[in-house]
Amino acid sequence: MSELKKIADSFGRVHDYLRISLTDRCNLRCTYCMPAEGIVLREKSEFMTSEEIIEIASTFVEMGVKKIRLTGGEPLIKKDIVNILTRLSQLPIELTLTTNAVLVDKYIDTFKNIGIKSLNVSLDSLKPERMNAISRRVYFDRIMANINLLIDSEMDIKLNVVLMKGINDDEILDFIEYTKVNKVDVRFIEFMPFSGNGWDRSKMVSLQEIINVANEQFMSIQKLEEKANSTARNYRVNGYAGTFGVISTVTNPFCDSCNRIRLTADGKLKNCLFSADESDLLTQLRTGKDIIPVIQSAVASKKEKLAGMDSFETEQGKEIFSRNRSMISIGG
Repeated sequence: MSELKKIADSFGRVHDYLRISLTDRCNLRCTYCMPAEGIVLREKSEFMTSEEIIEIASTFVEMGVKKIRLTGGEPLIKKDIVNILTRLSQLPIELTLTTNAVLVDKYIDTFKNIGIKSLNVSLDSLKPERMNAISRRVYFDRIMANINLLIDSEMDIKLNVVLMKGINDDEILDFIEYTKVNKVDVRFIEFMPFSGNGWDRSKMVSLQEIINVANEQFMSIQKLEEKANSTARNYRVNGYAGTFGVISTVTNPFCDSCNRIRLTADGKLKNCLFSADESDLLTQLRTGKDIIPVIQSAVASKKEKLAGMDSFETEQGKEIFSRNRSMISIGG
């Protein structure tokens, strides 16, 4: 790889992990992700076509990207998803996706055929009525059946649980106990601030609170070695088939080792999940211009930590994240 094409910021962090949002639409309406009033639906022409997704992704791979995760909204509702998956799987990368699992049974054979070995699944409660309330849809039974299908297929499954105080924080032990016989990685995620989700710190369950709850119940918790660029601190109860971890973006951010960049469904590059600044790759591509300099410039301007915020709760922090998109339109 040429140094000219390398994707690095001014702090020496090399970015080789690209998350591509295929759509900002979803078949769920999770409270922490989508504003209660929904989002404004835009013209199809404002979003990347399948061909544009492949072309932009291929450019990133030429620049050293080694892993691509497809997100949404819900990526599996994207028209032409099988073609997109198949063509991306032919690139020299690790390909994976984040899904709510509602449609997994429809595409499980595609995953197997093209070599997808891992999936992240969003699951915020093990209680049917509560999960349906959080997601504002009634799909719990289908989601759990599809998670079991993935487990039976021996895929590497991460269950993403956004913890919210007074909503689902009483299920921490239930989720850890779920790993006793199920070979999955449960990942508790601190509730993060985005436009329209009503965040404040009092609603957040921190890393330390989660670990305190776990330690009170389980006497033999093993801290696992952290992989390079890992976003989670991972643990295992001795003798359990699966593991659990905590993604502590708010209380213990992992910015110093960040290697991630995000491409929104309308072709905007975000160098940080919390940054309100975006670089327009899609217009650049459609006008026949080289997108590589735009990518390099965008990543080079990345702030050292949390899009330059000193805290989510200062006036400066509130101003930055108030200008950011809702989670649904960024991509998970």
